[in-house]
Amino acid sequence: MSANRGEARVVQAVHGRGQKPADPAYQAGLAEELRQSYGRAGLIELYGRFATGDGVVDSLMRKAIWQAITRSCGAGLQVAGGAGFKHPETFEIGNGVFIGAQAYIQGRYDGTCVIGDNVWIGPMAYFDARDLVIEDSVGWGPGAKVLGSTHTALPVDVPIIRTDLEIKPVRICAEADIGTNATILPGVTIGKGAIVGAGAVVVSDVEPFSVAAGVPAKFIRWRSENDPMTNMSREGRS
Repeated sequence: MSANRGEARVVQAVHGRGQKPADPAYQAGLAEELRQSYGRAGLIELYGRFATGDGVVDSLMRKAIWQAITRSCGAGLQVAGGAGFKHPETFEIGNGVFIGAQAYIQGRYDGTCVIGDNVWIGPMAYFDARDLVIEDSVGWGPGAKVLGSTHTALPVDVPIIRTDLEIKPVRICAEADIGTNATILPGVTIGKGAIVGAGAVVVSDVEPFSVAAGVPAKFIRWRSENDPMTNMSREGRS
């Protein structure tokens, strides 16, 4: 039996440190040909044919269709099986973005959704992306969610689902990390380099380089060079 059984290990990150795969030379031409040949409605229908497969062609076509249908999309995009979208024409996606299996990004016809470079989105994530900005190098845990709008619930004699929507901007600043199954509520800004704990429900802004967790999420501590986890990571790289 190994003497190290049960002990924590520190290993290098994959997405955050790895070399992003370059697009093949024909990728941009393929995306443009799809855009010209199919149009928005046709691309959505075509996407259904390749949405869930795990083969090379499925992966290639998912990427090409996202690049063709979004407002803008950088190189090195990876889209896992089952990832979906609504109003992708409002999306602006950076370079080296990974979108995990069954993640769903729900835009709005007059909305804004910006996803920066080197963002990693875990499986089964959900984004109410009516007014959403995710800056560079954000890690988004599996099942984590953004809610960008709520019903006003007024007047009270009308079913809530029929009342107006109030849309509030959500901002996830660069290098933040959002834990598994966390929920970010409308109007919230997550500061640069902040950590949101798994399962947290974030109802107010999180300060840069802080750690917040709980329901509702509350400030736990500041990240620092004296943080035991930071020191362990540094020792693992030495």
